[in-house]
Amino acid sequence: MPETLLSVENLSTVFDIGGGNPFAKALELKAVSDVSFTLEAGETLGIVGESGCGKSTLGRSILRLIEPTHGRVVWQGKSLTDLSVGEMRKARRDLSIIFQDPVASLDPRMNVGKIIEEPLKVAEPSLGRKARRERIEKVMEEVGLAPEMINRYPHEFSGGQAQRIGIARAIVTEPKLIVCDEPVSALDVSIQAQIVNLLKALKERMGLTLIFISHDLSVVRLVSDRILVLYLGRVVEIGPRREVFANPGHPYSKALLAAAPIPDPAIARSREKTPLKGDPPSPINPPSGCAFRTRCPIARDVCAEKLPPLVDVGRGHRAACLFTGDVRADEAIAG
Repeated sequence: MPETLLSVENLSTVFDIGGGNPFAKALELKAVSDVSFTLEAGETLGIVGESGCGKSTLGRSILRLIEPTHGRVVWQGKSLTDLSVGEMRKARRDLSIIFQDPVASLDPRMNVGKIIEEPLKVAEPSLGRKARRERIEKVMEEVGLAPEMINRYPHEFSGGQAQRIGIARAIVTEPKLIVCDEPVSALDVSIQAQIVNLLKALKERMGLTLIFISHDLSVVRLVSDRILVLYLGRVVEIGPRREVFANPGHPYSKALLAAAPIPDPAIARSREKTPLKGDPPSPINPPSGCAFRTRCPIARDVCAEKLPPLVDVGRGHRAACLFTGDVRADEAIAG
């Protein structure tokens, strides 16, 4: 039976945006709301949703780069959210992250060797200089960078090469879990494919477990075993990749799939168009009940009164819609 590495339990991250003015009305931005899921060893979970839905905040809250407000993150039986700073520092050897902007995430004052070496100094302080150098050169080769580049600086590299440096930095401590925070969104399409293939190869070779965050469904489909769909900080659907893509259970997921580009022009022209209407509501003042109801083609009065729970729709697939499986709902979305 697969080992459960990570359990996220009712995780919420709320930001106080009152500005510190004691006379101003207190405002809270609910970036992540009551998110729960588990992750098995060797699995890749794709997290998708529109910009601003809380994907990156969720990934960083799991790693405690942003402190969650409520809930727990359990890593291999230990609650990360209860660890002290020193204990968390030790746990970070197994946890890593690849950032969205490959150039901005690299310190321009440091050469490649120093950038990749940084996590080693924290995770393995007893490692000697020679051993660190050997480890750095090894991971550079693994990500497709020549060891001779070790003394170069970030400005001397292309975006794709800079992201390879970021990946080398992420894997140098030989972690078990990597959060990939939109790692290809800032790259050209041809380079995106190279980075995705590199991540898949590293996953197989190193036995990695990945959380892959993206707004691009075509990329998520290539790398993920399961899909988690976020809307306004809440999970509206989660399930095996094939089930979510073949039988989406939530109107929001269906709209995202309908908007995803298809490489075949003939299929793209014949496909039903169901674009999302309007903009996402403000996370400072979200709608009552189902947050998606203000844009949903099948919303009814009850949607404003009741927050829909995640319900089982079969084969390990869950969706948070009061009318999941309703034939009239399916007809309304299609038409």
